[in-house]
Amino acid sequence: MVQPRSPVITDVAREAGVSHQTVSRVLNDHPHVRRETRARVLAAIDKLGYRRSFAARALATRHTRTLGVVGLDTTLYGPACTVQAIERAARAAGYFVSVVSLPLTGAGEVGEALDYLADQDVDGIVVVAPQRATAQALADFPPDIPAVAVEGGAAGEVSVVCVDQAAGGRAVTEHLLGLGHRTVWHVRGPADWLEADGRVAGWRAALAAAGREVPEVLAGDWSPRSGYEAGRILAARDDVTAVFVASDQMALGLLRAFGERGVRVPEQISVAAFDDIPEAEFFSPPLTTVRQDFAAVGRQSIEVLLRLLRSGGGHRPERVVVPPVLVPRASTAALRHP
Repeated sequence: MVQPRSPVITDVAREAGVSHQTVSRVLNDHPHVRRETRARVLAAIDKLGYRRSFAARALATRHTRTLGVVGLDTTLYGPACTVQAIERAARAAGYFVSVVSLPLTGAGEVGEALDYLADQDVDGIVVVAPQRATAQALADFPPDIPAVAVEGGAAGEVSVVCVDQAAGGRAVTEHLLGLGHRTVWHVRGPADWLEADGRVAGWRAALAAAGREVPEVLAGDWSPRSGYEAGRILAARDDVTAVFVASDQMALGLLRAFGERGVRVPEQISVAAFDDIPEAEFFSPPLTTVRQDFAAVGRQSIEVLLRLLRSGGGHRPERVVVPPVLVPRASTAALRHP
């Protein structure tokens, strides 16, 4: 049995009583098409069940309507939410998305991912670049493909969209100082993460502005286990009344360590963190944290990339900074003086 062929653009033109060039102009949303003609063509498309060939469109327009996204360690909350937000914003703008997810790795693997997406003829690329090596790889990427770095620091001549990590670290530290704590201890994220650096910088700036002692930083790696180890160290001290942990996941481990040592939160030590994961409000006690607007990051990333595409390479690199929001909850309280 012979399968009926799919309708093509000439079938639509015949049904609508127009030329195939007119159908093409309607499909490309050309402004110089009369309203009645456009309606007739769209009705013919619906009647025939015509589906446009994106391969043919790519050959005709040199655009594939596909964007590439490189995500680093999307098992972590922040990168995973960022990639999801970028994908949603791209779809809303009428683009398909090709995602390459990489483990935490070096600039070489990131460069390979960028080359792979370039070979797929994507129109542009968004790279979630939380590490220095990632940002460097993007800075060295050929300029003929528009690209945007998310959390990419100073990525050379590449546009950057980022959350103001330093402002978040400063806000949470000022919150704790405002509750009467003499100083604030900090459990930071990995040393090679730009976001961790920004949170440390904000914490230090708030303490310096208040003329307070800057305690030694404790190292973490975003995992609850590293927060637990830091919590055991802090619970053994008698001069700790407030702690800013660089992620909610690490705060979860720290709270477990405090509980095992009989340290009451917030009665003895106030704890605040960063990210506002969905579980944060259900911690015991509910966690004071800094919320990152991942939806805004995704939307701004795609908007910047589309501006680059429309400019044909003539658009100057942008730096768009999304403000964070402090979310106070029951894990922080005024210092109780003896």
